[in-house]
Amino acid sequence: MSIIPSIVNWLNVKRINQIEIFKKYPIETQQEILYKLLAKAAKTEWGKKFNYSSIVSIKDYQSRIPVQTYEDIIPYVERLRKGESNLLWPGEIKWFAKSSGTTSTKSKYIPMTREALEDCHYRAAKDILVIYTYQRPGTKIFSGKGLTLGGSHRMNQFSNDSLYGDLSAILIENAPFWVDIIRTPKHKIALLEDFEEKLDLITKSTVNENVTSISGVPSWYLVLIKQILVSTGKSNLLDVWPNLEVFFHGGISFTPYREQYKKLIVGDQMNYMETYNASEGFFGIQDDPLKSDMLLMLDYGIFYEFIPVDKIDTKDPPALTLAEVEKDVNYAIIISTNGGLWRYMMGDTIMFTCLDPFRFRITGRTKHFINVFGEEVIIDNADKALESACKATNAVIEEYSAGPVFMNTVSKGSHEWIIEFEKAPSDLNMFIIVLDDTLKSLNSDYEAKRFKDLNLVLPIVRSVPRGTFNKWLKNKNKLGGQNKVPRLSNSREYIEDLYSIAYIKRE
Repeated sequence: MSIIPSIVNWLNVKRINQIEIFKKYPIETQQEILYKLLAKAAKTEWGKKFNYSSIVSIKDYQSRIPVQTYEDIIPYVERLRKGESNLLWPGEIKWFAKSSGTTSTKSKYIPMTREALEDCHYRAAKDILVIYTYQRPGTKIFSGKGLTLGGSHRMNQFSNDSLYGDLSAILIENAPFWVDIIRTPKHKIALLEDFEEKLDLITKSTVNENVTSISGVPSWYLVLIKQILVSTGKSNLLDVWPNLEVFFHGGISFTPYREQYKKLIVGDQMNYMETYNASEGFFGIQDDPLKSDMLLMLDYGIFYEFIPVDKIDTKDPPALTLAEVEKDVNYAIIISTNGGLWRYMMGDTIMFTCLDPFRFRITGRTKHFINVFGEEVIIDNADKALESACKATNAVIEEYSAGPVFMNTVSKGSHEWIIEFEKAPSDLNMFIIVLDDTLKSLNSDYEAKRFKDLNLVLPIVRSVPRGTFNKWLKNKNKLGGQNKVPRLSNSREYIEDLYSIAYIKRE
């Protein structure tokens, strides 16, 4: 495989220069992207409806096309799945990325165009390697194989034989032939629908491979790593794969899992590189190993807008371009893409940490927060507060979810946290106090509502047995792939469901 590093190094120079150009000229790059998207889609049904050919400015585009949610485009998606073409994007669409999302049990089917695959997702995969190898010219990542833990796919029931599946499965299925040279496991195993069977077969087929990198969702990789360690009788993953050097992770925040990985992959040779991708597109790559934020990738065929989260529910909320955003403001992301999504609100929220270049961190979801009492606690607050509580009490968390305890005539409101511990706190009361104090320090609205216990009292933390969250996901048919545990909610649906499963298990 000695030829591969040479090819990558040769490609590095050109691509790094391209990245530097969009970092230097971000506004111009985004304008060019939008005009190319509009020109490409001008003769589609959608493009004709909004007269794309006559749009002359970003403001013109924003004034004509309303912000869309998935519910708004369902009629188009259903027609596309039945075989109609030239609706949202030129040509026929054969692939749909299935996402159950985290806001409801209803599945979403995101159209996956050839341009979205080639110019966004696959380009991003190459960029991850380009950036990583540029940072570490002495890397030996290409001396072995990359292990990918993805989802599955299957034929849908429409007559045009269109396919749907997890994004990861679609990428595996459509990857160029040379990817198989540097990837494990084989297609047949990687695309299995039964997640537990998949884990068993991956374990058996890869423990004797020279795995140098792993990539996927942190929560599901923990399950695989623990199974591999049990199977091999090892306590350190580096004893199984001594040349393992990097985990390319994304999908969910790495913060709740960081300490567990340190204990399972012991040693200073391991690197961690965060990415931000979704069924709708690929958006960010951690380009500086010394910083935890990510670079917003501006030339993947995606035009970005941002709505301040506190303005979402107002009439005609402002949609800002990159030229108008500010640091340390929580924004909902609006995207227009080469996948035929137009001013589409994904549901994710981010906060810019730097404006030159544009770097950001993921803060949560527009519908995944707790704001029953005006406290506006977001996932980013929760992750950081739990991290502090764990450090203070030597605890390790597997999974968590939280929701409100509603006020009644005799009691005040609170937050209830359902937590599955890898290692229980040395002092649960201290854990709760640090959790509460850290939330106060991070969130002034929460601090105000907690002032003298006027609206909110001290949080409640309930520990559930190991395996509770995976059992919940399995019951929902969401085990594996890109499915996520719901972190925060304004209702008690998730925590009641989780605690019910844990209670039944204890009985």
